[in-house]
Amino acid sequence: MNKIIMGVVFYLGVNVFLSFYMAKDQTGVATTNPETGESIIVPGNLGTIPPYQLRPRHLDEGAAYRHIPKTIAPIWPQDSHLDIVVAISPSFNPIPLANVQPEYIVLDEKRFHMNNKTDKRSVDTTFTVPEAVQKNGTLWGHFYIGLAGSVLDPYLPSYDPGRAYHVVHPLTQYLPKKKVVKTRNLLEDLPSPVEEPEEVDTSGPLISNYYHQNASFSLVPGLGVKDLDTIHPALKTFLRLEATGARDGTGQNGWYYPTLFVNTFWQLKTHMTLLNDTVKELPLHIDLNNMPGWQFYAMAAVEQNSKENARQAALGNPIPGGGDGSEIEMIKEIFIDTNPILLGITAFASIAHMILETLAFGSDIAHYRKKKDNVGISVRSILANVFMQTVIFLYLLDNSQNTSWMILGTQVVGIVIEFWKITTVVNVRFQETAPGSLLPYWFVFEDKHKLTETEEKTKEYDEIAFKYMYILAVPLLIAYGIYSLFYDTHKSWYSFVITTLVGSVYTYGFLMMVPSLYINYRLKSVAHMPAKAMMYKFLNTFIDDLFAFTIKMPFLHRLATFRDDVIFFIYLYQRWAYRIDHTRVNEFGQGGDDDEPVDKKDEKDKAAIKDAAEEQSEAKATGADAGKATKRK
Repeated sequence: MNKIIMGVVFYLGVNVFLSFYMAKDQTGVATTNPETGESIIVPGNLGTIPPYQLRPRHLDEGAAYRHIPKTIAPIWPQDSHLDIVVAISPSFNPIPLANVQPEYIVLDEKRFHMNNKTDKRSVDTTFTVPEAVQKNGTLWGHFYIGLAGSVLDPYLPSYDPGRAYHVVHPLTQYLPKKKVVKTRNLLEDLPSPVEEPEEVDTSGPLISNYYHQNASFSLVPGLGVKDLDTIHPALKTFLRLEATGARDGTGQNGWYYPTLFVNTFWQLKTHMTLLNDTVKELPLHIDLNNMPGWQFYAMAAVEQNSKENARQAALGNPIPGGGDGSEIEMIKEIFIDTNPILLGITAFASIAHMILETLAFGSDIAHYRKKKDNVGISVRSILANVFMQTVIFLYLLDNSQNTSWMILGTQVVGIVIEFWKITTVVNVRFQETAPGSLLPYWFVFEDKHKLTETEEKTKEYDEIAFKYMYILAVPLLIAYGIYSLFYDTHKSWYSFVITTLVGSVYTYGFLMMVPSLYINYRLKSVAHMPAKAMMYKFLNTFIDDLFAFTIKMPFLHRLATFRDDVIFFIYLYQRWAYRIDHTRVNEFGQGGDDDEPVDKKDEKDKAAIKDAAEEQSEAKATGADAGKATKRK
């Protein structure tokens, strides 16, 4: 994830830098038309391509006309003033502007200044939805754009394609309809009512027509001279070549109109209106502005990528690693709906979460690798954690449409580490079971060595803790399962089992951590606990509390993040109550010297042996002298 984010940031940074460094303004410069002698304004810095207004009337001798130009240049100066009219229609083909009903002309602006970021226009209106659009037809936007004072209607005889152009772009989107998860009470035969009527099964995705009331139209000046073969596909979608097909003297190069970006980047599906025959009238808010080229590149590329991923996923051909477009949608939703201050804190917390999660995993693994005994370790808790985390993973997978892949990935890593912990504490064998058992083979857990007295106490305390846990948790689980079966609806029996188990895990999952706290209490020590890993997890718990408000996840998973705070506060109290003296070797054979290099330990051992030998020889000498003195007396 970090590499992907850094890669995107680096790519955009390089593009912005190159665009800024190599950009050459095509602002207007005054020149004289050699044919008429009049002074005209033409774009500058076009390189070898002449301005459109000064194009040759004929190709050079021996030149070949290229139908698709190789290089294209702006047809007008990038700081031109434009007149813009936008009309909506259920038809792709335009009609004379004089015949368009007034309510369907939704924008009519004069002298909009390109390349001026302060020139912004806004319009609010409503319109009657055409009948064809109600019946799954497209609502088209017809854009008439020209230099100030020009004729914009292509049907008028005075229309000049060198001074105006017409663009058609859809204002509605055909998106895969979100599949309604149908649930039912498992004790009844009929499915329970759902929010939407049951759809007829189809072999492919169900595509529906959606409309968003906020429309953003941006002119993108200053794109410069472009090689058409190397232009990003997202840019080609909005590029409009000069209508007459004119070329320069070489026949290879042409011109293009100012790029109009119909910006749907911030149009979330959750904010859209599903169009049908019940939708009679719709509001429309239009923002007209200028957009920098680098921003246009980034937004157009990301939007095209996410839509293509969503389209392929809907067709059953998901792109590996591409997702289904919902990830980008979720990121947009966070940016739109989250307070900027909270968003900044969350961005910082996201980086801290990944770092702390990695450190916690690493510290936890290092602790169990170095541990040479089972003192203070609740083997049953580890086994229970494997089961519970597996249940949580299956629940998140069953509700994958409401779950971030970051949450799923973290869950998988946690399961793998818990499995590994089991092998460090006990030997796992796959052995034949006793005659009459349901399964011929099953896993058997054996102690790695003969348990010491303290390890035997740990095992005893573990059994006691789990005994009372079973007494409390099993009736609660049965009661919750019966309640859910009678009063809740589920997709299937499998979903019922997973939901019931995960409900118990989230509600009573903290009980699985109680045996470790109970063992700490009986041993009056926390020396056996992985202190660094616990502190990393403690900090991560509070970061998870913050994520619970911003990242998309099921409600029960969100609730569980707050439950863990209680356990960590109890652990902090135990750490304070059972303080560790790092200057001595504790009752579990651990101490400050455990982390010293082996050679230093050997030197200390040799020095201790030498000192003991010297003391012994001195004692012998003292005893001999005392014997001689006694004889003389």
